[in-house]
Amino acid sequence: MIPSLPESRPPVGQVARPWGGFHQYALNRECTVSLMQVQPGQRLSLQSHTRRAELWIVLDPGARVQVGERVWDCQPGEEIWIRAHERHRLACAGERPCRVLEVAFGRWEQADITRYEDDFQRPAVGE
Repeated sequence: MIPSLPESRPPVGQVARPWGGFHQYALNRECTVSLMQVQPGQRLSLQSHTRRAELWIVLDPGARVQVGERVWDCQPGEEIWIRAHERHRLACAGERPCRVLEVAFGRWEQADITRYEDDFQRPAVGE
């Protein structure tokens, strides 16, 4: 069974503690969390998914993001919401590797990738 995918970014809980606090991106939801690292001058394929929506949290300088037709250089701490079916791509435009934390809501499967452009000649669908 495929869980319902959020159309818009789920609310982020902000929890205060005596030592500071934390942001809670997913509370008891089906999701997959990945830490992506892209080497300088490299980029992921331009892709979309049907079974998941993604929240990207930029950790390092140098991240260049494309969502739809928009392309921009992100700052650490920036959060990007990517709806299911939306074309997107991550690249490293800096001199050092950049990392992005991905919280994928829904069903994470490699077979759910549709590639529109790919620098590594991988198949248009899947692996």
